[in-house]
Amino acid sequence: MRPRDLSDHVEYRAGRGIEEVARELGRDPEEFVKLASNENMFGPSPAAVETIEASASEVHHYPTADQQDLTAALAEAWDVASEQVWLANGGDGALDYLSRAALEPGDAVLVPDPGFAYYGMSARFHHGEVREYDVSPGDDGGFALTAERVLDAYDGERIVYLTSPHNPSGGRFTLDAIEAIADGTREETLVVVDEAYGEFTEAPSALELLRDRADVDGSHPAASHAPRDDVAVLRTFSKAYGLAGLRLGYALVPEAWGDAYARVNTPFATSFIACRAGLAALDDVAHVEQTVETARWSREYMAEHLNAPTYESHANFLLVEVGDASAVAEAMQERGVIVRDCSSFGLPGCVRITCGTEAETERAVRELNEVLAE
Repeated sequence: MRPRDLSDHVEYRAGRGIEEVARELGRDPEEFVKLASNENMFGPSPAAVETIEASASEVHHYPTADQQDLTAALAEAWDVASEQVWLANGGDGALDYLSRAALEPGDAVLVPDPGFAYYGMSARFHHGEVREYDVSPGDDGGFALTAERVLDAYDGERIVYLTSPHNPSGGRFTLDAIEAIADGTREETLVVVDEAYGEFTEAPSALELLRDRADVDGSHPAASHAPRDDVAVLRTFSKAYGLAGLRLGYALVPEAWGDAYARVNTPFATSFIACRAGLAALDDVAHVEQTVETARWSREYMAEHLNAPTYESHANFLLVEVGDASAVAEAMQERGVIVRDCSSFGLPGCVRITCGTEAETERAVRELNEVLAE
């Protein structure tokens, strides 16, 4: 007996970890800094760590009340109904719930290229088809995160995925562009805006499209918008909150989708520890502010001091043109700095560098400049 035909499925390739690289090179892990997976440079929220330690003796309980508490806190923070908050085992878990709720066998999704591989993976897991729209740099040198680029490729797909800020470029869609895409797609198309890096940008969240709004970004002073029922937003605790290892994310969905959650989620979708840590991290405003401020400094420092072209970023990383990404990433590993070779994104000439602390950022810039000089 064998599994079903998985030949159309692709493997998700995560950034390499310190222990893995250190073992391969026969060196002490303390020699390395990892700037490949867009993790929080300060680690988890200290408040979350305290909560995790205090909650350890209670993990024999199912997280019923804890899920309700976190859902209520997020609903209050985003000013939506609790039914609009779909907790999940990471942002990828939220993608799976949306796929379960939206896709019939043979339905198609439209995903960015380059982009997060799991958009297509989730669709295929749920017997959907995957089509792509190209956002790679054109003649103007910038990534094409525009309504025109998406709508030119659109052909009635059930779900359209937008990443804003976009990984791996760091660019973003404007709120007007997202609304234009929703307006330009059919009534039964769900526009999913992945805002995993949303805390790092000053742009308004696409969540504004899910509630009454007027003059959100100043572009339409006389405009007022009713809540949409065709846009969903993804958020995560992995980046700005530093809880990547706990796998905690959520979707914010239209009111009309609220009652679907109970029919598509797994029993106790998020763990007891994750829910309690998420609640603590949500209240730790100082940790998030420090993370966002340091990421902004790091982006600007790298863009100014790297001897290589970079792309404007609104996230906690910077995409850098280096010529031969595989060779450069390997040379950086030898020097103790792990960066992301973006060949797997279809960008063999680029590496992506996560924003680190001041010391980590300065080290990455120094080492990369020396590698490029050689």
